[in-house]
Amino acid sequence: MPAAVHRAAVHRAALLCLLAAAAFAARAERAHYALDPVHTRVLFSVSHAGFSQALGTLSGSTGTLDFDPDDLRSAHVEASVPLARAELGDEKWNRATKKLLEVDAHPRALFVSTRVEPIDATHATVIGTLTLNGISREVRLDVTFNQLRRHPLPPFRRTAGFSATATLSRKAFGITDWPSVIGDAVELRIEAEAVRAHGAASAPDIEIELPVPAPENPSPPAASEPPASP
Repeated sequence: MPAAVHRAAVHRAALLCLLAAAAFAARAERAHYALDPVHTRVLFSVSHAGFSQALGTLSGSTGTLDFDPDDLRSAHVEASVPLARAELGDEKWNRATKKLLEVDAHPRALFVSTRVEPIDATHATVIGTLTLNGISREVRLDVTFNQLRRHPLPPFRRTAGFSATATLSRKAFGITDWPSVIGDAVELRIEAEAVRAHGAASAPDIEIELPVPAPENPSPPAASEPPASP
């Protein structure tokens, strides 16, 4: 083989190796995380006959997150929320809520993101498909990226934290009972932590702590007796 041809072949091979290495590095930056069911919680509020906003929480969510803090657009999340864990502070309310959501037939709400629209380095709109009560609809979450760093407690795993809000129409998901008592708009607030999954590709132990604006001081909620069961 002529020397010039040999050098060109070697050059092309080296270039291909560099491109492959760069592609692998880019993929490795989007690490794989698992939602922490203890520190991931959904707060929901809905009008109680116009008198107040009934508040409840859902704990125990599980799921996965593929995430690169330098490329929010590439993030992907899948979450499963156990509806039987609905807690409104009163057993009668809890039973009524499970009946309303038809938990026996549809025990979990599922969310799968389809795209992410970054706003800035710490905020994005996450669009995805929510399946609730056997019905799937597109929903939009307004998400704040709080921080990414090694957790200060054992086992010292790399952890990402997020806050999000959204508004749902319960009628859109076929949940239409008790319209005179329960409002249609359901406000969601989500606090989520995701832990670096075992076996994920190694990456530097960077710490990204982001400034969080001081929260406003809301007036304390007025005390009220639990409403009668619908």
